[in-house]
Amino acid sequence: MEIRVIQGSITDISSDVLVVNLFEGVTVPGGATGAVDSALGGTISEMIASKELTGKLMETALIHTCGKIAPKRVLVVGLGKSGKFDIEAVHKVSAAAMRSLRQKGVRTVTSIIHGAGIGGLNTADAARAVVEGAITGLYEGDLYKTTGNEDGMIERFTVVEHDEAKIPAIQSGAREGEILGKAVNEARTLGNEPGNRMTPTILAERARDAAQLNGLEYEVLDKAQMEEMGMNGILCVASGSVQPPKLIILRYKAGADRPTLALVGKGLTFDSGGISIKPSEGMQKMKFDMCGGAAVIQALAVIAQLKPDINVTGIIPATENLSGGAAFKPGDVIKCMSGKTVEIISTDAEGRMILSDAITYAAKQGANYIVDIATLTGACVVALGNDITGLMTNNRELLNSLTSAASVAGERVWELPLTSEYLDMLKSTVADIKNCGSRWGGAIQAGLFLQEFVEGTPWVHMDIAGPAYTEDDCGNSYRAAGATGVGVGTMAQLAVKLAEQA
Repeated sequence: MEIRVIQGSITDISSDVLVVNLFEGVTVPGGATGAVDSALGGTISEMIASKELTGKLMETALIHTCGKIAPKRVLVVGLGKSGKFDIEAVHKVSAAAMRSLRQKGVRTVTSIIHGAGIGGLNTADAARAVVEGAITGLYEGDLYKTTGNEDGMIERFTVVEHDEAKIPAIQSGAREGEILGKAVNEARTLGNEPGNRMTPTILAERARDAAQLNGLEYEVLDKAQMEEMGMNGILCVASGSVQPPKLIILRYKAGADRPTLALVGKGLTFDSGGISIKPSEGMQKMKFDMCGGAAVIQALAVIAQLKPDINVTGIIPATENLSGGAAFKPGDVIKCMSGKTVEIISTDAEGRMILSDAITYAAKQGANYIVDIATLTGACVVALGNDITGLMTNNRELLNSLTSAASVAGERVWELPLTSEYLDMLKSTVADIKNCGSRWGGAIQAGLFLQEFVEGTPWVHMDIAGPAYTEDDCGNSYRAAGATGVGVGTMAQLAVKLAEQA
């Protein structure tokens, strides 16, 4: 889809649909929506009076203009309550608007910027969210359907602004939104691939393609190299599968004198639970267990285009977790790359095993900051639900930077405490630590386990088990079912913020 920014009057620029907006509770539309309402003879006001339009978040209403203005139709999209309006809402509103138009024979869309100057949102941020939402809203995860629907193809999205002084900021935001939107969709495609079409080898190839496209350095460590380096946390998980594991490394280099941010993404391309096998119901969703790795790959792609003045290394341990004859077992003791020994209590606590080696690798490579992102624990979903990423940290300053980055990206995060007493649950009688303890506080126990491998480096753990994918597109909602691409925007914005602070 082509993205454009132009200066002019929204009523004078031809398109199949013009998108305007309405806050909940507004009885008389103002601003751009008011201008359109006036040109249409009060049609929008009449729809508000009849309660056909309420302004609820993501509500849409399509109006035919009958030649009264240049756009053939007008779509009014609800912004929700003004006091709750933020970047996340801008993204959802734009995405919902575009999804509602997919099957309407629409090819060209013009839109105003939703939310600029409202609730502290600046013009560039609002423009970024509008464009990113427009792109992600049109995404469909039907990768292997043999019949498509061309009616869903919107060819051009144009942001229109009457104030010429705002055009540079809108252009800047729109460019960033286009980069982010495409990257998020690429991450979703990686996550939506079925296990037979997304093995560790294939994920490494897709990472190589992203590196070549964006000018990143690329390296992959194979099984023999990992054996030489003592990466038994990764190797034990891979032992039950015929698919060889890979440690994928992407590097964006700003300069030898600049600090380095390491982004570590869990790349379990399929997770059966191993010997501690998962219930068969819903196991097909375990193809999503590599969404953290997918997010890291695409965050590096965004960073390479935004060019922040900081070095960034992406590290993705990729493997399957199956229950073959050579699979690791409950009760096994594994010596990880760090030298720590781990007693395996559950082979379904495999994510932390592969991350332990990847985090150790990042620390030994001299990273100044480490952020890991993983679909790690069902316990985090129980605690925070399906829309919020759990955060744990050993460094308040880095956490604050990441939380701020998530706010800019429009992604929800919430800190969970790393209560040191909970580490007692991971005490082992035969090894340095167990890979899981009791059922209570499971997400925190996982974070405490990972903290054992960061070697004092400032670190944040992102548990995306809830928001990594969605099972239902809720009809006319703002995104398709499947992988969401969560984390791409937050990690890219974090790199920008850390570069500014360095």
